[in-house]
Amino acid sequence: MIKILKYSFYDLIRSRWSYVYLAFYMLLGFVLLFLNSDLSKATITLMNIIVVLTPMIGTIFGIMYFYNSREFTELLLSQPIKRSTIFAGQYLGLSLSLSMSLIVGLGIPFLVYGIGQSDAVGNFVTLLMSGTFLTFIFVALSLNIGLSNSNKIKGFGYAILLWLFFAVIYDGLFMISLVVFGDYPLDKFALGASLFNPIDLSRIMILLKLEISALLGYTGALFQKFFGTNLGFFASVGILVVWIAIPFGLILRKAAQKDF
Repeated sequence: MIKILKYSFYDLIRSRWSYVYLAFYMLLGFVLLFLNSDLSKATITLMNIIVVLTPMIGTIFGIMYFYNSREFTELLLSQPIKRSTIFAGQYLGLSLSLSMSLIVGLGIPFLVYGIGQSDAVGNFVTLLMSGTFLTFIFVALSLNIGLSNSNKIKGFGYAILLWLFFAVIYDGLFMISLVVFGDYPLDKFALGASLFNPIDLSRIMILLKLEISALLGYTGALFQKFFGTNLGFFASVGILVVWIAIPFGLILRKAAQKDF
């Protein structure tokens, strides 16, 4: 698996799109810090970009990689290599290359502006950790879609719809349900509903770390109320790990059953 992981990783970091992805974050970081050199405020501004953009990029890259490398994957499958080894190596290689572009792309401008000597370094690390979690989650979800759909157009459509659902539609449905059932106690429902959206969980995790009560929102305030700040933060991290483990397990299961 390590060989396949290394091959996928090095193949992807040499691609043009990886350079574009890295350059985008680097430019974004320098522009934000040039306009406002306050590192804490720049971290908060980046939060809203990271929790929307990294899932979208992870989804699109994941589904593109699956279909573009299909012939190479079939070649590997003809060799005496376990299917779980092939797909686990490709998944980890893709997720790590995207995460590295995010970390290096944002890390360089913040290091230049002195994040290492700032009190905001912990918040910045949490922001990068959140982006990494979302990358791993949405790459896994997109590979599941690819394995379930041989038709490329359908696969791309479902992948975009998946990102749109978690980024926009889920919050809309959640708000509608709060308005419609506003006369009932909805605390436990809201707390449970937030667990089923990794984007919301990542946002809550960052806000709990930043300890910005005014920006926590309804679900964030519930997390703080039920778990407290520190336990709520670690609970969010634990659930995000589960969000990675379940789609990854489904990749291995579908890969073992699929007739290529």
